[in-house]
Amino acid sequence: NRSSDLLRVAQKLGFSSGSIDEAVDHMTKMYQLFIEKDISMLEINPFAEDAHGRIVCMDCKITFDDNASFRQRDVFALKDWSQEDEREVRATKANLNYIGLDGSIGCLVNGAGLAMATMDMIKLHGGEPANFLDLGGGAQQEQVTQAFHILSQDKRVLAILVNIFGGIMRCDVIASGIIAAASEIDLKIPLVVRLQGTQVDDAKLMIANSGLKILACNDLDEAAKMAVRLSNIVQLAREASVDVKFQLPI
Repeated sequence: NRSSDLLRVAQKLGFSSGSIDEAVDHMTKMYQLFIEKDISMLEINPFAEDAHGRIVCMDCKITFDDNASFRQRDVFALKDWSQEDEREVRATKANLNYIGLDGSIGCLVNGAGLAMATMDMIKLHGGEPANFLDLGGGAQQEQVTQAFHILSQDKRVLAILVNIFGGIMRCDVIASGIIAAASEIDLKIPLVVRLQGTQVDDAKLMIANSGLKILACNDLDEAAKMAVRLSNIVQLAREASVDVKFQLPI
């Protein structure tokens, strides 16, 4: 059983006979805490016995499962947001899966696998992604708009690449969010959009009729290459203190 397993662990760790019960008690409480609080890592190091036979926990590291935040509200309420990336804080509040990176091409994608593939294609063509941003399968227009706000306010972002495969997520919903966001924030940097899947024809028509400067691509390779080239143009213009405006071909 668990007690006998922990007793063997304590013995293997070399605790003295006078302290072994206390060591087992500590490990039992660690296990209970691990389960009750949805902990993904609980590390005590050093976990030691001093010269007087007392068990001492010298240092502790704990990480909690983000997916259990709804169950562990008291724990997550203690989080110090000032220590987090401001972009990631905003994304969390909008229920977006976001990780900030150091590149210049903002990515907005649905699905973690597609997001990784999109970043790989950007790097293949000589660019660097500015973020990992996964809308997931159930994003609504407001979340798409929030995603654009996060990307557009990142000064490192010189171009935005949207890559959506409409399976669960409908392309026309994404298109509505793109149009609303681009109109609302008066986007100054190039926006490349690749949409495929459910309601894609409606989405493309919406984008074409929006009057906005959105570069539509049918192929991911083409879209990634376009985003990298445009980001390079913007970078060169900024370095030369020159303003650049993009005009879509007729």
